[in-house]
Amino acid sequence: MEYPLEIRDVEPETNKAMMKLFIGELGGFIRVGPKGYVLTQGFRDMAAEIYNMEVRPSDVYVVTYARSGTTWTQELVWLVANNLDYETAKSVLLTDRFPFIESTMMFHPKLVAELEENLKSDEVKLKQLSAFSQSIVRKVASTPSPRFIKTHLPLSLLSPKVLDAKVVYVARDPRDAAVSFYYLCRSSRNMGFDGDFKTFWHYFTNDLHYWTPFFEHLKEAWEKRHDPNLLFLFYEDLKKDLSHEVRKVCKFLGKQYTDDQIAVLCDHLDIKNFKYNTSVNNDIMKELGFMYPKDEFIRKGKSGGWRDYFDEEMIAQADKWMKENLRDTDLRFPHLQ
Repeated sequence: MEYPLEIRDVEPETNKAMMKLFIGELGGFIRVGPKGYVLTQGFRDMAAEIYNMEVRPSDVYVVTYARSGTTWTQELVWLVANNLDYETAKSVLLTDRFPFIESTMMFHPKLVAELEENLKSDEVKLKQLSAFSQSIVRKVASTPSPRFIKTHLPLSLLSPKVLDAKVVYVARDPRDAAVSFYYLCRSSRNMGFDGDFKTFWHYFTNDLHYWTPFFEHLKEAWEKRHDPNLLFLFYEDLKKDLSHEVRKVCKFLGKQYTDDQIAVLCDHLDIKNFKYNTSVNNDIMKELGFMYPKDEFIRKGKSGGWRDYFDEEMIAQADKWMKENLRDTDLRFPHLQ
């Protein structure tokens, strides 16, 4: 089936300004669909494949806006679905257990070629690099069931049949998500944001950023929250009472564990352990050259940290932006009520 959604380039002057800030983005930006989701030019090559990909009832998707507790939720979901198999979870990278379906769009061929040159004497790392830069969509398509799939795409850019599978969606306070994404963009060579946080926030709230508009992304999932195959979670609830939210995931995936088993899982997911778990903390990205060595993929994992980055003007602007975007929906963040 042909891709039914419009794909258009971001306006030339806007694209030029964005690329001056996102210095690692070598291909430029596009807008997709009626809501104008911002993605990279590389998405053109995979849009139809993702939209038309077979959805199996045994599939489990974790769908989030970036930096909304995605990695944390992936590990939680994978372990619950796989009978708390910690040995496999520790020995097989999360990126292999739970592939990021549109990730190829983030690895421009010029950057990959540069990294290949740097790694040309290391056959193991060259093979790992190749796995990151080849089509993840085709890899997922040929993977036996059950499949676990990560995406930051909104539901409207996935298969229309995506809710034939199980979908876990996680929403996070946009102020905290933006702070976390700012640090990731600064630390990742393929994005390479070169500016201060205030500038980053301006682009984020004006829908000039990867996977924005933020609130349209959330509202699409919120509207489907009563579907039996979609579980809508809030990051702040996960932080407040992880064991309670774990039980929700267990029920959603048809699994039952004892209180002691859930306590062990919560300890495994505790930030003090999680950020040092080499299966999930993306050290491989540093080894291949996609991330700068001193930066951390998993940072603090806290709620409310945005207050350290917002001045009074930004706080007022954020309040106004959030109220305007929530005006036409009953979506509310529990920690703000």
